[in-house]
Amino acid sequence: MAAMDIQKEFREADDALALPYDTDNEMLDVGENDNTEGRMEEILGPQAEFNEEEEEKKYYRRKRLGVIKNVVAASTGTMIMYSVYMGLLQMQLILHYDMTYREVKYSNLGLENIDRKMLRGINLTPIFGLLYTSILIRFLGTKWMMFLASGVYAFFVSTNYWERYYTLVPSAAAIGVAIVPLWGSLGNYITRMAQQYYEYVNFQEEDAQEQKKIPKGACHRYIIIFQSVFNIIFNLSFIFAQLPMCLILNDYINDPFHVLFKVQNCGANISGVIPGLNTTVLKSLPQSMKLIIVESIFMGFAFLSMIIFLVLCGAAYRPTEEIDLRSIGYGNIFQLPFKHFRDYRLRLLCPFFIYSGLEVLFAITGLTLSYGVCALGLNKLWLLMMVYGLSTSGFSFLALLLLRLPRWVCLYGGAAVHLVLLVVLMVFSPTPQKENQEATLLVISMLWGLGSALNKTGVSIVLGILYAEEKERLDFVYTIYHWFQAIAIFVVYLWSDMPMRAKLGILLATLLLACYCYWVMERRLAKKVRHRLPRIPRPKHKVKGYRYLEDVNSDESDSEKSEEDDENDVKEIEEEEPLVNDFGVENMEAGRQDAGDLGADSLRARRKRTENHHQREEEDSHVNECQKE
Repeated sequence: MAAMDIQKEFREADDALALPYDTDNEMLDVGENDNTEGRMEEILGPQAEFNEEEEEKKYYRRKRLGVIKNVVAASTGTMIMYSVYMGLLQMQLILHYDMTYREVKYSNLGLENIDRKMLRGINLTPIFGLLYTSILIRFLGTKWMMFLASGVYAFFVSTNYWERYYTLVPSAAAIGVAIVPLWGSLGNYITRMAQQYYEYVNFQEEDAQEQKKIPKGACHRYIIIFQSVFNIIFNLSFIFAQLPMCLILNDYINDPFHVLFKVQNCGANISGVIPGLNTTVLKSLPQSMKLIIVESIFMGFAFLSMIIFLVLCGAAYRPTEEIDLRSIGYGNIFQLPFKHFRDYRLRLLCPFFIYSGLEVLFAITGLTLSYGVCALGLNKLWLLMMVYGLSTSGFSFLALLLLRLPRWVCLYGGAAVHLVLLVVLMVFSPTPQKENQEATLLVISMLWGLGSALNKTGVSIVLGILYAEEKERLDFVYTIYHWFQAIAIFVVYLWSDMPMRAKLGILLATLLLACYCYWVMERRLAKKVRHRLPRIPRPKHKVKGYRYLEDVNSDESDSEKSEEDDENDVKEIEEEEPLVNDFGVENMEAGRQDAGDLGADSLRARRKRTENHHQREEEDSHVNECQKE
């Protein structure tokens, strides 16, 4: 009986455990069968809390903030890189100039000769930049070109750990090679950011959604703002480059009485830089370990600029656009910078390009050294350069006035300031070690910085405005601009031994010529004289099986082109047809050739329209038959 009772209790316990389980299963089955469709409807159907328009606005707000981040990052990276470069180069040249430093630390190495060849490499090699800059930018991409150029500057900093001929001269030549590609990429990058910002602000517009050509004048205000921000941040490099001189090297420099003991004249009355400057400018030699620490700090900031370009700067173009830019053939990319000289706007802006390079180098070498250091002493070099840098950075804000004023105000305003200063400098000859001259020289440096700010920012803004709608031409245009600046830098290097009044005369003549040519350009634009631009070939892709998932298919073959594409082709050819009256007999023949091409394209377009019309009729008839059935 006891055994039967125990079995009965176990059976009742099992039943008690099984009942909830079976009940749950039955309830789950019932719920699953009844609510499956409702749950799927709830998961896959439109959410009541989801606002598509609001989410789209948030997405493009993040895109706009990303563009602003790109502009600030590119400006900051360039500012850090040039602060390191100019600060190290200035410190290096002062130390190598001192005879005691050369004899004690390097003996028969010939540092003075190495410095001359190093400066020659920095100033001479950019002249060849027009031959390879566009190819490098198209091959590497705008962002990667900026990153690799910053790596070249970091390489120059690293060679100063071991100062020899085979380290300093090749690294200086490498900097000369990278200057034009770096600045061509920067100008292109800032203008592209303005174009992207316009697209993200007006994302609901049809031209922005379909990635078509931007309407004329639509992104001009963003170009003005972004170029001003870039120059404001970049010009701070003149200030930060003086920190090593101010904090470290200034303690080892002799007093002005010793440094300027043999200097008789300054300013307009001299030839060369500072004739008679004492060859021993240091009262004691800095410790080698302290110099190594300074160079290590420079190296750290050089790596920081590389990281900023790599991590914080976004791409300038979409991947599909990058492929199209490279797919026109490197032979065409090589020729197009030269062909862009057909555009009268670029030809008439060339004097301003040259003057832009002349005046910046004159401010660093002529005004600061031949006037400032010659009269006040080497220990005031940091003060003069800081005033110039602070003025150049601060007055770059004035370029924002172009949001309300005509674009010529900036260039002509800077030209007027420099014109007055050049006339003053031709008659101004400060006396060495004379009191009450410091304030006058600081005011001149500040005013020259005002003119430089208006000039540099104004030229970049005018170029961006003129070519804002031409995405595929920006790298060629900015390459030409900075190539002419490189020529001006080389001219300043060559004229170092000329009389000061001759240098000022060259600057004055170039400035007057630049103002006249710019006036002619604006007058032609006001009369709507058409400019001639070289035709950029259509991308030719070799990949057969790859297609982009976009409305505009840049990989499609001629047989796949739509009627709208053919009409756009005809319209572009009509716009790019050269004017016979403006360009003479040579361009008449080119016009006949373009007219022949236009006729061929028109025939092809008509043939395509006919084929598309027949195809549509067949499709409509097929649809009607299906409906009848």
